[in-house]
Amino acid sequence: MYTVNELYEKYKESLGLTLTAGNLDIKRVIKVAEVQRPGLSLSGYLKSYVAKRFLIFGNVENQYLRDLDKKTRIQRLNSILSPEIPAVIVAGRYRAVKELVDYCRSAGIPLFRSTMKAVDLLSKVSIILAEEFSPTTTYHGTLVEAFGVGVLIQGDSSVGKSEAALGLIERGHRLISDDVVRIRLRESAYLEGSGPEITRHLMEIRGIGIINVAHLYGAVCVRDDKEIDLIVKLEEWDDRRFYDRVGLDEKFCDILGVKIPYHILPVKPGRDVVLLIETIVLNHRLKQMGYHSAKEFNVKLLETISKKQSEGKSLRENLPQN
Repeated sequence: MYTVNELYEKYKESLGLTLTAGNLDIKRVIKVAEVQRPGLSLSGYLKSYVAKRFLIFGNVENQYLRDLDKKTRIQRLNSILSPEIPAVIVAGRYRAVKELVDYCRSAGIPLFRSTMKAVDLLSKVSIILAEEFSPTTTYHGTLVEAFGVGVLIQGDSSVGKSEAALGLIERGHRLISDDVVRIRLRESAYLEGSGPEITRHLMEIRGIGIINVAHLYGAVCVRDDKEIDLIVKLEEWDDRRFYDRVGLDEKFCDILGVKIPYHILPVKPGRDVVLLIETIVLNHRLKQMGYHSAKEFNVKLLETISKKQSEGKSLRENLPQN
């Protein structure tokens, strides 16, 4: 549950909010991640009006209310206001009409004033609510950025995830989060990974302990969040298991409804895991540009086989028959 108090404490400075009336109840839950201006609803047209959204009053709404007589003003406000409204914001430093203040006080609805213009405030609060209400999940692994591609490295404990990430950092790539990766669905289209505040820029290396990547390698080697483009799972090499040697069989992992390319990378002594992860990333970028090495090889192979078969058929046809 996301409350009005949480939004106020986190964004009051960026939104220029000041509580002027009503109660800032920490239990007042925001049920709908939407914002609206009263607009035509103040004139009595209530079709499609939802009384559970944030309400933002701008200069136009304030001026319209002031031009009405007191009885009509109370009637119009009562038609759009409801105890289910999470909060009301008066934008542009304007003073709210007395009837609006009285209703918010009696119903316990938080009434804010904002230094921002109504148009800008509407856009910014909409973005904030969309982000706060977007689906999230947590994955165990290490998230790095290599060649501009977000790579989530997964695997069993002690398989070498952090060591592989450290090797990538030494080659100039960047760390986003180690051990715990918070994944958030953005715009219902892509995934963004980040790390908890307490472990930001930190890595745990067995035998060494906790290291601060930003201090050791510089601020250029870390970032706070990154879109996840690839998942690479490290696992111990198993001689009894068949590993793909061509690359035609592409795998995907579904996270929050988004399919992410998924690679299994077997690990054993002598294999340069860092180099292999870089190769996976570069090959992924080539695929995005329309170049698929495995498919091109398969097409050439089929063409060669077809050509050989045609030559063999032609040769048999030209042989003298008894």
